[in-house]
Amino acid sequence: MRVLYVFIDGVGYGEAGEKNPVCPEVCPTLCRLMADAEHLDTCLEVPGLPQSATGQATLYTGVNAAQVMGRHKEGFPGPTLCRLLQENNLFMELRRRGLRVCFSDAYFADTADELAARRFKSVTTIMALTTPEVIRYQKDMLAGRAVLHDLTREAIVPKGFTGPLITPDVAAEQVLSIAAENDFTLFEYFLTDITGHSQNRERAEVVLRSLDTFLAGLLQGLDEDTLFILTSDHGNIEDLGTRGHTFNNVPLVAIGPEAGQIRAGATSLMDVMPRLLRVLCPQGDADR
Repeated sequence: MRVLYVFIDGVGYGEAGEKNPVCPEVCPTLCRLMADAEHLDTCLEVPGLPQSATGQATLYTGVNAAQVMGRHKEGFPGPTLCRLLQENNLFMELRRRGLRVCFSDAYFADTADELAARRFKSVTTIMALTTPEVIRYQKDMLAGRAVLHDLTREAIVPKGFTGPLITPDVAAEQVLSIAAENDFTLFEYFLTDITGHSQNRERAEVVLRSLDTFLAGLLQGLDEDTLFILTSDHGNIEDLGTRGHTFNNVPLVAIGPEAGQIRAGATSLMDVMPRLLRVLCPQGDADR
């Protein structure tokens, strides 16, 4: 069995209406997935709006990162969250058990040292740097062995990229090809969160339609041996009436082998990592 994990930043369950572009007319595949998914709490019994740094750290460590911090932490992790991620994270645990692991997002960089030298690093980058062999770079993207976070490569054109662009359909084919070669593959998409902050309905629809095409391609190409998982860290784009995040629950989608074990009893962001470990390496988890 293989796992393809798609993380979508800033997508929660909101009330239908003009302020919510997450609707069947815009993104039918995503809406269908969300309609048949578990609802995860993102507040984690800590006051304040859920934020990306603590939400993602919780997803990838199984530890209540907001509780560790004493608050929800936005943006990039500080020293406390960095230590938490460097001591234990999903990539480290899976690699320790001998699994083939890939972070399929392409970095617009050439080496791990270049990434480590960056002043601001995301939760996923900090996690990936603990296991540099999972990282893929610009050369991998050009070879079709990694996909840029925006799916099409348009985001790096202003940074000087002059290579070919691709469509979300092709991005889906490439991620599926990557997943077929690994036991665990993570793809991260965060334009939804960026767009949610903009409160621009037209821009949100463009982003969601692109994402939906990508998701439809993934689902169409999934084989019977691949477990597909999708979740988020907090709500945002489902309520364009506010510039900030929301208190809304987020989806936990699981389709394929062992999907029931991922979904059963899951109620918060803390539940995702331990379930992944159990289905991917049950004997190794029992030996801990």
